[in-house]
Amino acid sequence: MELSKRERSLVKALTTRNGRRRSGCCRCEGVRAVRELLDHFPQLVQFTVATERGLAALPGVVPQNLRMVDEKSFEELSDTVNSQGILAVASIPPEPAEPVSGDFILALDQLGDPGNFGTIIRTFRAAGGKELWYTKGSIDPWGDKAIRSGMGAQFGLNMRRFETLDELAKRAGDCGYCNFFIADPHEGESCFTCPGLFDHSVIVIGGEPNGVLGGYAPAGKVIIPMPGNYESLNAAQAATVIIFESVRRKLAGEPC
Repeated sequence: MELSKRERSLVKALTTRNGRRRSGCCRCEGVRAVRELLDHFPQLVQFTVATERGLAALPGVVPQNLRMVDEKSFEELSDTVNSQGILAVASIPPEPAEPVSGDFILALDQLGDPGNFGTIIRTFRAAGGKELWYTKGSIDPWGDKAIRSGMGAQFGLNMRRFETLDELAKRAGDCGYCNFFIADPHEGESCFTCPGLFDHSVIVIGGEPNGVLGGYAPAGKVIIPMPGNYESLNAAQAATVIIFESVRRKLAGEPC
């Protein structure tokens, strides 16, 4: 089936936040991102656009409502320099109805860079994380840049949005996640020795350059020791260190 003029306009409109808000849809471009979408939310797919090359990169998969186009037409729709020849338009997933689960909640507070946001999402998913929460002021996780950076890992996580950090903390506490930690670049207990850091807790990563804004009074602070006496790591690097410390403890049989 051919791509209609209306569908072509929608694909273009979804590069903007207003376009996503009006339509309730997002665009998911690239082989890995489309595969994540099809694995977790195939029912949300409105249509898929692919070239012969892009379809060949998903052997054994028949995307819903497929629209085949030539390479030139796809390049006009693509938002990347070197496209992989496949993208899907899907309804934005609703907030998960299932109960909160997992060892700890990773929270992103007003993290505005789509590259960092996507990298953190992908890292958390790789480490087996489940609950990724974020506050108003963060980048839209369903924007095409965040989806490409995260390679569609959004679709494999329970993503929940909150107006404020206080609101996020209250919801977490109601769900039994009562330990609250903020990653701080300047002071706090080492993330490598802090007891209970991953035991039904919330760990908050803030955006650059200000870190967590507003704070949260009952929170503890954790720091990544840096013998090189450097000022700070970027948000994605810091999150990666902390997330994989949870993996290290689990594999070593150490308390969370």
